[in-house]
Amino acid sequence: MSPQIVPSHDTTALRIDIDRLLQRLADLAAIGAIEGTEGCARLALTDEDKAGRDLVVAAMRDLDLEVTIDGIGNVVGVMAGQTNGPPVMCGSHIDTVRTGGRYDGNLGVLAGLEVIEVVKAAGITPYRPLAVAFFTDEEGARYSPDMLGSLVYVGGMPLEQALGIVGIDDTVVGEELERIGYAGSSPLPGAAPHSFVELHVEQGPVLEAEGITIGAVDGVQGISWQEVTVTGQSNHAGTTPMRLRKDPGFVAAACANFVRTLATELGEPQVGTVGRIELHPNLVNVVPASATFTVDIRNTDELVLQEAEKRFAEFLTETAETEGCTIEVKELARFEPVIFDERVIEMVSSTATALGHSVKRMPSGAGHDAQMLARVCPTAMVFTPSRDGISHNPTEYTSPADLEAGANVMLHVMLALASEDAGLALASEDGTL
Repeated sequence: MSPQIVPSHDTTALRIDIDRLLQRLADLAAIGAIEGTEGCARLALTDEDKAGRDLVVAAMRDLDLEVTIDGIGNVVGVMAGQTNGPPVMCGSHIDTVRTGGRYDGNLGVLAGLEVIEVVKAAGITPYRPLAVAFFTDEEGARYSPDMLGSLVYVGGMPLEQALGIVGIDDTVVGEELERIGYAGSSPLPGAAPHSFVELHVEQGPVLEAEGITIGAVDGVQGISWQEVTVTGQSNHAGTTPMRLRKDPGFVAAACANFVRTLATELGEPQVGTVGRIELHPNLVNVVPASATFTVDIRNTDELVLQEAEKRFAEFLTETAETEGCTIEVKELARFEPVIFDERVIEMVSSTATALGHSVKRMPSGAGHDAQMLARVCPTAMVFTPSRDGISHNPTEYTSPADLEAGANVMLHVMLALASEDAGLALASEDGTL
């Protein structure tokens, strides 16, 4: 016998408790805190990440959520609904970059806990279950690619392949998951949610510059990450004529300049970054023997992204050959642009307006777990402003008022999604269909 469907409650007056959310953010930020700053460092699967996971899991259990952990360490907490079936899920990540802030990723997870606590405190059992999740290694700062946990969750990478990934410190994902106690048994790929909503700080300057409170995110830029190694000939910096050099340092510098020029020529929203350059032997008076550098290219248009990749590859090859160097290119990550579900985007926009907030439809320039979940269920994101557009930095900041606004938008979008079709089910039970 199926469970009885009861009429939905009036939830229009529900609001999150901003003081409770701020305390949760502060408690998590204290784990891996960077001394003298508001920032924190919890690289994926480190001891600090384990401590952060333990804190969030304890909070899930305090809310009587059913907690599951899968083979890549993703954690999902579910609040039962009136019916069984796929939950309306929110979430993000709690790992950080080495010099991270307290909002990136963490907000989406901790606001999810706050949403569920508010709903439970109001005595409401939604038609569909509600869930909050955090996904492993979203940042990709220790193990490439980024969004690793959510990629495996949706079946985009086999678990065995992910467990064998070697990190920047020569550790292995599977071994570290076992070490910190988060190699779970829940099956992968994970069950598709009914829908997914991710609350996140913008990590850019647009909302603040335009005086807008809520971003209704309509998609995510495509991302191309490459690691390039250029090998030349190490020699004396004073005695080797320029015409006889095979200088990989020059090739790396020329490529960094080209990536910037290319992005400018293609125009917005094209962006390009050379974020890391390592020279060997890295001495002031020695022409380097090798240069290793990363290239990050992004665009919302897949065809333009491919054009940017092609033009960079041609420039790299020509420059290295002219300099007498050899090259090796390794793909670190490649994700096509993602378009979110139009219906859920509109729900974010209309909910923000109904709550009295200004709203702007906009793409995300950064990658997020939501772009992976969009492969398996209707998905959208809620952005809140970032002061000065700063993120991946201990000075990252979003005002309490903006945090509260974003969390309340997510609360009401989730409740709306969770009550879809409840009226039809109730009418069916009453025999009025």
